[in-house]
Amino acid sequence: MRVLGVDPGLTRCGVGVVEGVAGRPLTMLGVGVVRTPADAELGHRLVAIEQGIEEWLDTHQPEVVAVERVFSQHNVSTVMGTAQASAVAMLCAARRGIPVALHTPSEVKAAVTGTGRADKAQVGAMVTRLLRLAAPPKPADAADALALAICHIWRAPAQNRLQQAVALHASGSKGRTR
Repeated sequence: MRVLGVDPGLTRCGVGVVEGVAGRPLTMLGVGVVRTPADAELGHRLVAIEQGIEEWLDTHQPEVVAVERVFSQHNVSTVMGTAQASAVAMLCAARRGIPVALHTPSEVKAAVTGTGRADKAQVGAMVTRLLRLAAPPKPADAADALALAICHIWRAPAQNRLQQAVALHASGSKGRTR
């Protein structure tokens, strides 16, 4: 499975591509950051993020795009920018028919470090170890994007089995009366 992980942000949108399957060594195919100037008009920043994401999709042809689920923060302007960048990534994937998976920050941290309360340094260290890199990807947004892709590769098989079980249960209960 080839996954493009996206750590959304208006100034720095982390992107990373990981290939592999659960239980086997993973391979990093690319990592980077789509940057926009903080003083640029919002619309121009969103277009720049779209162009950057489209370039990553063209280059790496992922099967899935894993995006960090936006969660409530104290700073409303920060969460709005994150949500807007997240929406751009989801739009780019949907336009191409690529499935999108959303993962919470704590889910990603737990998947790669074993604890949902890990800090950025711990996530970077585990990404480095899991992908057998010489050094942690910089900035942290890039490491976070790789962590999202790793999380999805590891969690997707279990999530798929769960969805199939729910669908089977739902189809089996149709037509029954209580």
